[in-house]
Amino acid sequence: MEPAQSEMSIIPNGKGHDLAEDMCVPMKTMLEEEQNGTHNSRFDDPEGATAESEEFLPNSEGKKPARFTDFEGKTSFGMSVFNLGNAIMGSGILGLAYAMANTGILLFLFLLTAVALLSLYSIHLLLKSSGIVGIRAYEELGFRAFGLPGKYAAGIAITLQNIGAMSSYCYIVKSEFPLVIQAFLKAEPSATEWYLNGNYLVVMVSFMVILPLAFMKQLGYLGYTSGFSLSCMVFFLSAVIYKKFQIPCPFEEYTANATAAHMLSNISLVDHSHSYHNGLVEDDTHCGPRMFTMNSQTAYTIPILAFAFVCHPEVLPIYTELRNPTHKRMQHVSNLSILIMYTIYFLAALFGYLTFYGNVEPELLHTYSRIDPYDTLILCVRLAVLTAVTLTVPIVLFPVRRAIQLMLFPTSAFSWVRHIAIAVILLTLINMLVIFAPNILGIFGFIGATSAPCLIFIFPAVFYIRIVPKDKEPMNSTPKIVAACFAVLGFLFMSMSLSFIIIDWTTGSSNAGGGH
Repeated sequence: MEPAQSEMSIIPNGKGHDLAEDMCVPMKTMLEEEQNGTHNSRFDDPEGATAESEEFLPNSEGKKPARFTDFEGKTSFGMSVFNLGNAIMGSGILGLAYAMANTGILLFLFLLTAVALLSLYSIHLLLKSSGIVGIRAYEELGFRAFGLPGKYAAGIAITLQNIGAMSSYCYIVKSEFPLVIQAFLKAEPSATEWYLNGNYLVVMVSFMVILPLAFMKQLGYLGYTSGFSLSCMVFFLSAVIYKKFQIPCPFEEYTANATAAHMLSNISLVDHSHSYHNGLVEDDTHCGPRMFTMNSQTAYTIPILAFAFVCHPEVLPIYTELRNPTHKRMQHVSNLSILIMYTIYFLAALFGYLTFYGNVEPELLHTYSRIDPYDTLILCVRLAVLTAVTLTVPIVLFPVRRAIQLMLFPTSAFSWVRHIAIAVILLTLINMLVIFAPNILGIFGFIGATSAPCLIFIFPAVFYIRIVPKDKEPMNSTPKIVAACFAVLGFLFMSMSLSFIIIDWTTGSSNAGGGH
């Protein structure tokens, strides 16, 4: 029987780095690390050695326990950036232009910058905590900090967050893929062929493309699909920028002459400030950008942005598989990944907003369809977005499967049957949700207001406060005070978001939606 080299053991195990690095003392050079043998020992003090010797997965066969230094990371720096960037990127990019339309350019830029910086700080807390105790699994940090309650709280939050994200990706496949096929085949909108049925298509994509990728044992191999997926989003951004200079404002509806009344009703659902005249959409704002604005939908912007930047469960697995992993090296991976996605998010929101201004819809691609549903460039963009979100699902599925295994099978050796079965069950449940649920905007709102602030704000801060020894950083030290304020900020954000969503559901006035 082979040693316990499961996805669970692969995720938390990796080459060690010096404890002094994690305690914010001057770092050793790479030459000093090699001379001092840091590849053979993570900890110099007995307490640290004891912490490392506590097994993440007990070995049922009585063999020498597997340590964090036993697994050699093989993923390059660039591939790790692709992996983390792809984990950050999600369907929320399609709704950022709508968010900017409801906040204004300057307010949106401020909120986007704030969320990105806060995400980087929380990643720093996670990396520092994981370096101190030698654990590179989000759920096990919760266990080390608060025991089983912390472990299950982290596992549940990760599961809810990523199931919501995977559901949003599959919804895009269900809604956009039939339109792509229909446009390429020049089929009539009333066509009822099976290959134009979104339910059939999402099932086929899930089990023919997503599932085989989810069968992989290590996350690093998906770096190639990550790079291709990010390339698709760069193409999406390029098309959005190009279309800004091709589409006039106000724009002309593609089917205006035939279905004027129908289009008028659709426009009124988006914004009552628009009027319809001679096939054109006229905007009372005279097609001008707003630097700052507030309305009933502005409060959705922060949850959408927070949901868009959640990548924290994937940080530690990617850290484990990073070649020559150190805190500083992984922080650089995180900084570069978030910087890339920050730039893509802002440019996509800016040029999408400047193309349609107040006419932009919650899903940007739908707005282009109102002009010309058979536009070749937009069809290619749709295909690129479909490819990107499809290739993202397996990466998001990894931490969900790991969380389930840590909660239900914490001491079991790796099993291909269980590895495959969990992936099949997860994809089956997600497909059932996508097929039978009329919409999941309410689910997205609930997840974005609960699991996202927990994973970004609350858990990293409280884990850090509990895990970092008091003799190293007292409770009244500046780092722990800042971490405590960070956790309080998360609680306030969660409380305010939940209150707003509950009020919005009660009044039934919500027209906004978003996702990762």
